[in-house]
Amino acid sequence: MGFYREQIVPRVTNRALNGRPFDRLRARATLGLEGEVLEIGFGSGRNVPHYPATVTRVRAVEPSVVGRKLAAGRVAACPVPVEYIGLDGQELPVGDACIDHVLTTWTLCTIPDVVRALREVHRVLKPSGMLHFVEHGRAPDSRVARWQDRLTPIQRRVASGCHLNRPIDELVAASGLVIERLDHPEVPGPRTFTYMYEGVARR
Repeated sequence: MGFYREQIVPRVTNRALNGRPFDRLRARATLGLEGEVLEIGFGSGRNVPHYPATVTRVRAVEPSVVGRKLAAGRVAACPVPVEYIGLDGQELPVGDACIDHVLTTWTLCTIPDVVRALREVHRVLKPSGMLHFVEHGRAPDSRVARWQDRLTPIQRRVASGCHLNRPIDELVAASGLVIERLDHPEVPGPRTFTYMYEGVARR
């Protein structure tokens, strides 16, 4: 599982989350970013081309060495500095209330203690700070949700801890963040895997 998790999963994820539907969601998620941005789950850097000119610095949290290698070209081409600062979204190595915006895209599904991670987001954001997110999660359709519950144990093994059934909006709200906008855009594929949460929450 070590080789599979470290070498295969990042490459599969890089390809699976590519294409126009995902680019559109990345563009929406990065809209309004400015100042100092902390991106949790930086991955292969596919959000980098969508950063607006108002971003002045990016602090990246990414545990995968392969993910960082895949991101190298995008990081080198980025007009603002990108600094890797940590491996774990559950413990962010920055001070309190020092980040303007936090960005997560298809990341909250895999963090083991997602409640702790979102509390960390709340801690590091400035009083006016915002969380921008695009995540997949629990569908409101009970039939789909039941399948998500059934498949999540398999998905966690196949996709490095990925949960299909996390209620992203409830988790964000439970952290103390206030959701200001929430949409459920459609992307191709079975709703079991593709029920999306896209929005912004403020501290």
